[in-house]
Amino acid sequence: MASAFAYAPAPESRAIVDIAPSYGLFIDGEFTEAADGKVFKTVSPSTEEVLSEIARAGEADVDRAVKAARKAFVKWSALPGAERAKYLFRIARIIQERSRELAVLETLDNGKPIKETRDADLPLVAAHFFYYAGWADKLEHAGFGRRTTNGHSGANPKPLGVAGQVIPWNFPLLMLAWKIAPALATGNTVVLKPAETTPLSALFFADICRQAGLPKGVVNILPGYGDTGAALVAHPDVDKVAFTGSTAVGKEIARTVAGSRKKLTLELGGKGANIVFDDAPIDQAVEGIVNGIFFNQGQVCCAGSRLLVQESIQDELLDSLKRRLSTLRLGDPLDKNTDIGAINSEEQLSRITTLVEQGEAEGAERWSPACEIPTAGYWFAPTLFTNVTQAHRIARDEIFGPVLSVLTFRTPDEAVAKANNTPYGLSAGIWTEKGSRILAVANKLRAGVVWSNTFNKFDPTSPFGGYKESGFGREGGRHGLEAYLDV
Repeated sequence: MASAFAYAPAPESRAIVDIAPSYGLFIDGEFTEAADGKVFKTVSPSTEEVLSEIARAGEADVDRAVKAARKAFVKWSALPGAERAKYLFRIARIIQERSRELAVLETLDNGKPIKETRDADLPLVAAHFFYYAGWADKLEHAGFGRRTTNGHSGANPKPLGVAGQVIPWNFPLLMLAWKIAPALATGNTVVLKPAETTPLSALFFADICRQAGLPKGVVNILPGYGDTGAALVAHPDVDKVAFTGSTAVGKEIARTVAGSRKKLTLELGGKGANIVFDDAPIDQAVEGIVNGIFFNQGQVCCAGSRLLVQESIQDELLDSLKRRLSTLRLGDPLDKNTDIGAINSEEQLSRITTLVEQGEAEGAERWSPACEIPTAGYWFAPTLFTNVTQAHRIARDEIFGPVLSVLTFRTPDEAVAKANNTPYGLSAGIWTEKGSRILAVANKLRAGVVWSNTFNKFDPTSPFGGYKESGFGREGGRHGLEAYLDV
């Protein structure tokens, strides 16, 4: 994109990561072919280059992995928490040691900029394993269940058993850490299905498990398509299901497990409101808006995809925002100067394009900075819509792309009403210099996470999750342990 400065290319070397021509399923500590021999290819979104051929798990493979996890559960759950913690600490340290390799791999397979995988994703992945390693020997003091006279919990929390986990493609390794770290810390074993467009980092994590000496069967990785995930969710010997992904699939999973003994957590879609009041620091708010919707090309469930700006500062804020968007750089995700990488897949690019075209057809005003789109790969320029009403589809549907809808408000009550006027309830942001206003507005927002004067800040100690069609249950923090315990 246009810039006052000329940047020389600063690509990260691909040589640090060695991608094999093919990978098998990871079951019972070994890589193995699918029972029916099926495979699929994983493609780099920025170049459309085939990276590797991956074994595609079927129902028989799911059954084999669940049996391996059930067998491993007997010894794993019997280990003292301090012993389980040693494995988690070891995994965390290996992730740190291999972080550059994993960052390049994630960028190649996902399309997000290397500075995001290097500076955000990988540090958070390691932090989650470190954090839950620290919890492994303290579960009886975590406050679950009733309290005794000495102040300690009277509960004796037990692991559930085999956890079936299905993760999305937008944060492949981070979502893996969010799921696997608390499951292992609490004594459960895992069968995890990564997204079909981003299986590589999960398979590299399988190698990290072997490197850390994790007992066979404690973690099993099954790449595949939707039918693989459906078979895992429906398997009768799975005790816990954790899913992050679309609301439509989440509803189907809820129907599948209804009436069973399975414990379920769902982290689904969002249409987060980013509310900017007239006393907000404009430059700081602009940076938060950009981070809220253009981080990871807007492919974030908690993205601040609806900007609610107080009417009196709309023109000033939009002028500043457009200037800032004109400095963003779209291009090679491996270039350390890149701000906007590739859309994850051709299918997702098609969805974004369709919804944006509908926004224009419904009368919203579209704006994008001057932007050169590469000829190969899947790309979409950062896009801003003004003259948007709550009736527009772009203000209602989760686009999951670098598209921001701008609405206005006059009073705090109107801002709250518009922010809550959505079937989702995952995230929101508030920008104001008044602490009292932050607290008053935050208490009225029906969102699982509310950021004040910042956006998209994550920490392993903080619970994350939503309301309404954004799902239920919490991941992260002490709350994230409870989802994997029988209390």
